[in-house]
Amino acid sequence: MDGVLVREESAIPGAADFVRTLQQHDRRFLLLTNNSIFTARDLRARLRSSGIDVPESAIWTSALATAKFLADQSPGGSAYVIGEAGMTSALHDSGFVLTDRDPEYVVLGETRTYSFESITRAIRLIEGGARFIATNPDATGPSPFGTLPATGSVAALITRATGIEPYYVGKPNPLMMRSALNQLEAHSESTVMVGDRMDTDVIAGIEAGLRTVLVLTGSTRRDDVARFPYRPTRIVDSIADVVPIVAELAG
Repeated sequence: MDGVLVREESAIPGAADFVRTLQQHDRRFLLLTNNSIFTARDLRARLRSSGIDVPESAIWTSALATAKFLADQSPGGSAYVIGEAGMTSALHDSGFVLTDRDPEYVVLGETRTYSFESITRAIRLIEGGARFIATNPDATGPSPFGTLPATGSVAALITRATGIEPYYVGKPNPLMMRSALNQLEAHSESTVMVGDRMDTDVIAGIEAGLRTVLVLTGSTRRDDVARFPYRPTRIVDSIADVVPIVAELAG
């Protein structure tokens, strides 16, 4: 989503046309985000305010992927969560009990209000045997005022204190791509991943067996691509350049 369809809550030119073209040609799609703060309903409302209209069912977040993974691993399990409504509601809806008393898991998600108290509690629970899960490894996130520390940075702090590495569910873990394919009831051979980051989107797509399209409206610049030992299937300037590709494939 960020860097491909929107930038700081403003639609990137061509984004609404891209979604409309997918819908006109009956192409199933999911919008993926590593951000676990918001629910799918919240994100739909934010996209609509930018002129992009998609159903809630077309949005797949790292919080939803994490909740699905944990529900499969430990149905009806328990977790201590550091995060916002996107994470807590996803776990609750999947049947998890949210508690700070002997939870099976500590789940670290994105929040703008990381507290010393909650991080300390997470450290002590992990030391006591709780398994450590994080929604994504992103070290930083963007804001109108500059860089913000993100889940990966806080996870590194907890790891330094406990010696325990988390299991990251979100991109670049291909597990998130596989869970998205399952949501779509799609096969990797007939699916394309469009993203703006070589180090999360493109690598996750490649490892999940998808064709990949890199747009240059986000984190990765054209000159950056040569530094990576893998390549996207296509590189385009923006999502507007993908619209005719969709129409061509549909024809």
